[in-house]
Amino acid sequence: MLLRFSLSRTVRTLLIAAAIGVCLLPLRAQDTKATVLIQTGRVSVMTDGRGFEQPLFQGMSVSPQQLIVTGPDGYAQFQVSDGSTFEVFSNARVMFRQTVGNWRDLLNVVLGRVKVFIQHAPGGAPNHNEVSSPTAVISVRGTVFDVVVEDDDGTTLVSVDEGLVSVRNTTVAGKSVDVNPGGYVEVFRNVPLALVKPDKSNAIQFALQKAREAVWQVLRGRQVAGGLPGGPGTVPGAQGDKGKTGNGAPGSPPAVPGAPPPPPGGH
Repeated sequence: MLLRFSLSRTVRTLLIAAAIGVCLLPLRAQDTKATVLIQTGRVSVMTDGRGFEQPLFQGMSVSPQQLIVTGPDGYAQFQVSDGSTFEVFSNARVMFRQTVGNWRDLLNVVLGRVKVFIQHAPGGAPNHNEVSSPTAVISVRGTVFDVVVEDDDGTTLVSVDEGLVSVRNTTVAGKSVDVNPGGYVEVFRNVPLALVKPDKSNAIQFALQKAREAVWQVLRGRQVAGGLPGGPGTVPGAQGDKGKTGNGAPGSPPAVPGAPPPPPGGH
């Protein structure tokens, strides 16, 4: 009787463990890669530490700890499993999910510009993500924002379109600062953020918006001339918070092919 009881308890424990493993497996699998939605110009991924670059095209994917590299004419939009998207602009070097197993660690921007659109979790719950740079960690929930690493010293500009981000300087002790919609903050190596107050002027947002509009005009021109690089199809939208609509609203998808996209991230 004791032996039968022990075996029964062991089998039950194994079944529970197996069920948990089966439930967790899809969650792990769906978080592992980012898919290329749009690509134009030179976009590649560095697959090893020896500098070998593999070209990226629409429909391909990037795995954790791979470095996305763009040339002077390069641009790509990626999507992860929860529907969040990020855009990598020209002359950029961006590590995707640098810390394996930490699914909040979305991007490490080594150099250049990215624009991130974080979707809310089901039910409208916050979707916590982090984007880092050589000098900063940007903690986000459901929001739309830009991160620009301006130089080899790691000077980092964080500009927010929607939602709220918390920015911390990792090169010097001090408290983090919150950046609200329409605001931005610049992070300098070894300079406390207390000495760099967030700015709420529209100049930075306007310049970033115009640069992004220029990219979309190039994409539209190439599409009209024969389709987007990487294959035919509609222009996937860079989506921000679900449920937000309106022409030119931050996070709204571009217009369908044949019509110019609304000003991305506009106000």
